[in-house]
Amino acid sequence: MYKELSRLIMYSNIGEDSIIVKLGQIIREFDSGEYDSDDLTSRIFQEIHRLLEISTDYGFDKNLWHDYIAYILATNENPFSLTAEGTERSDGSVNKIVIRDMMIFNYLFNFNFSMLEEALGIDAFSIVTDYSAIHKRRQLYNRNVSKKVRALSDAIDENLKRINALKEEGKCEAVEAEYEAAEGTYSLVRDFYKENGVGMFGLNTAFRIAEVSGDSKLLEGRESFYSQDGGLKFVPINNTDKVMLDDLVGYELQKQKLRENTEAFLAGKPANNVLLFGDAGTGKSTSIKALINEYHDKGLRMIELYKHQMGYLSKIISSVKVRNYRFIIYMDDLSFEDNETEYKYLKAVIEGGLETRPDNVLIYATSNRRNLIRESWNDIKDIELDKHRSDTIQEKLSLVSRFGVAIPFMKPNKKEYEAIVQKLAENADILDEYSLQKLLEEANSWSLSHGGMSGRAAKQLIDKLMK
Repeated sequence: MYKELSRLIMYSNIGEDSIIVKLGQIIREFDSGEYDSDDLTSRIFQEIHRLLEISTDYGFDKNLWHDYIAYILATNENPFSLTAEGTERSDGSVNKIVIRDMMIFNYLFNFNFSMLEEALGIDAFSIVTDYSAIHKRRQLYNRNVSKKVRALSDAIDENLKRINALKEEGKCEAVEAEYEAAEGTYSLVRDFYKENGVGMFGLNTAFRIAEVSGDSKLLEGRESFYSQDGGLKFVPINNTDKVMLDDLVGYELQKQKLRENTEAFLAGKPANNVLLFGDAGTGKSTSIKALINEYHDKGLRMIELYKHQMGYLSKIISSVKVRNYRFIIYMDDLSFEDNETEYKYLKAVIEGGLETRPDNVLIYATSNRRNLIRESWNDIKDIELDKHRSDTIQEKLSLVSRFGVAIPFMKPNKKEYEAIVQKLAENADILDEYSLQKLLEEANSWSLSHGGMSGRAAKQLIDKLMK
C-alpha cells in the first residue's frame, strides 16, 4: 500500500494524517518484519475507529473501505478535479496522469488485508469490509454525502468486477485489463466531478464560517471541513430546513422578484445583491433558505455569515471565486448600531473596493430596518433640516444603495393573516379537527399574545394545534 501511495501524482495531496496514509505506514513496518505486534495492533484499531467515525457521520454501509476510497476521490481537490468540476474539459496529458493514479486507487480499493490480519490475529478489516450499519437516523443529516459517495463506490466496484470477469474468461490480458479498469474508474470519477463537483462544496450545499489554525487541508472524521489558508474553514450545514418558496403563503410579488434575480444569477446573467427588509416574522429568512433547496441542483451554494465575521468577507470571496458554483453569502437579521463599523467591510466588498466582486458571488441579507443602520436623534434633525448632504447620513444611506434589489416584507392585514392560517391548516390536514370559524378565532386570539399577525405567528399556532 505504501509503495502505491508514494507513486500517486495528481492525488498525492491526500494528507499525512489521513487514514490511508497511516495504514500505509503501518503496513510498511509490518513488511519490514521489525515491529511490535501489540503496538501495531493498537495503531490499526485507532485507524479502524476513525474509519467507523467517518462511516457513522456519512452513512457508509456494507464495505466501509470501498466507501472510504470513494470518499477520498470525491473530496480530493487537485488541478484535475477542480478543472473537471462542472465542465466538459479534458486534457490528454492530464488524462494519462490521472489514469495512472486510478490504477493505484483500483489496487487500494480491493486491497487484501488478510495477511496482516492472520499475522496479528485480528479480524478488524474483515468486519469493516462486510459491515451492517445501525446509524440510519444519523445518516439523514449527511444524506447528500452518503448518497453521492456510496453511488460512486458501487460504480467503481461494478467496474472492477466487470473487468475481472473478462480477465477470468480470457477475453483480455492482465495488463490490458488493468488499464481498461483504470480507464473505467477515470470515467466514473470524471463524470462524478462534472455532475457533483469536488470536495465539501461538491458534496454539501450550505456552510457556515469558523476559524482554524494551521495549514490548508481536508480533515477526516467528525471535523470534516474544507479549510482555506488564511485561518478560515467552511463547515457544512447538513440539517437545513427543507422549506420551499411555495411553502410561504402570500408574498407572491416578493417571491417572484427573489426568483427572477436568483435565476438570472445562476444563468450567468447580470444580477444584484438583495436586501429583504420589513417586519419580523414575515418570511424574509425563510425565503432565502428556500433558495438553496430550490436551486442547489443548478450549482447554488450558500454561505451563512454573522455580523461579527464581516471582516472575513474578502477572504471568503477569494476562496470561492475560482469555483464552478454560484455562491450566495447570506446575512440574517443584519443591522448596525451607531458605534459599529463592521458595515464598512460590507460596503467595500459589495462595491467600492479595488477588487471587483466576482460574477459567481452575491450577497443576500435580511433586516428589520430599511436602512440597516440605526438612526440617531441627530440624524433625524438632519433630515428635518434638509441636511442629507452631511457625511454621516450619506455614509449610512450608501450601504443600502449598494443592494440593487430591495424587497419589502410587511406584516399581513387581518384578511391576509387569516388566509395564511387557513392555508397552513390545510397543508397540515387539521381542518377536519377544527371548524374554519373556530380556527380563525383561535388564530386572532393567538396573534394578540405572540407579536401580532404574521406568518411566523400563524406557523407557531398550527404547530401547537398539531401536537
